[in-house]
Amino acid sequence: MKQYRDHYFLKAKQEKYPARSVYKLKELDKKFKLFRPGMRVLDLGAAPGSWSLAAAERIGSGGRVLACDLQTTETAFPSNVTFMQEDVFRRSPAFEAELTRQGPFHVVMSDMAPRTTGTRFTDQARSLELCLEALAVADLRLLPGGSFVVKIFMGPDIQELLVPMRGHFASVKSFKPKSSRAESKETFFVGLGFKGPFESAPEPELPDGASHGAVPPEGRDR
Repeated sequence: MKQYRDHYFLKAKQEKYPARSVYKLKELDKKFKLFRPGMRVLDLGAAPGSWSLAAAERIGSGGRVLACDLQTTETAFPSNVTFMQEDVFRRSPAFEAELTRQGPFHVVMSDMAPRTTGTRFTDQARSLELCLEALAVADLRLLPGGSFVVKIFMGPDIQELLVPMRGHFASVKSFKPKSSRAESKETFFVGLGFKGPFESAPEPELPDGASHGAVPPEGRDR
C-alpha cells in the first residue's frame, strides 16, 4: 500500500501539483467529460489547490475558477483562478458577491472532507453534512445542464444525499477513482444535467464550440 500511495504522491510532485488528489479529478473528468474550454467552475474545499489547477488547465484562459476553503494556501494559481479563504457554511457578503459576479457556473465541485475523529459513523455524518451544504450551493449557483461533483464518506445515510440529487439532476452516478486509496471510505457522486432553478437564465456562449450540457457517461444510475 505504501508503494501505491507513493506513486501518486511522487507523480504530483513531479507534475507540480500540491496534492495527489488532482488525479481523482482527472479520472472523474475523463469518465464524465466535466470540463470544456470557457466554462466557469466553483471549487468548494479547494485547498491546497490541486483541483482548481486541474480545472483551470481544462477550461483555459477563457474560463474562470472560483475557489474557496477554510484554510489558506500558498499555491500560485494562474490568472483564471480566484481563491478566497471562506467558510462555505457562513458565506461572507464578499464571497456571495463574487459568486454572483462570476456565476452562474457550469460545474460545482466539492472535495470537502470533515476533520476526522476516528469514529466511523461520526465522520460519515459530518461528511454528509458537508455534501448537503455543497448541494445547496450548487442548487443556487449552477446553470441548467451543469454538473455537480461531491466527495462523500460512504455510510448508511447516503440516501439523504442521493434522493435530492436525483431530483435536481437528469442523471446521478457514483465513481471511485483508481487514485483513491483502497482503504478509503470515500467515493464521488456526480450529478449531470442540472434541472433548475436557472431555467429562464440565458446561457452565455462558450468559445471553441463547447456545449453547456454534461455528456452522460455509460453506466446505470446509482
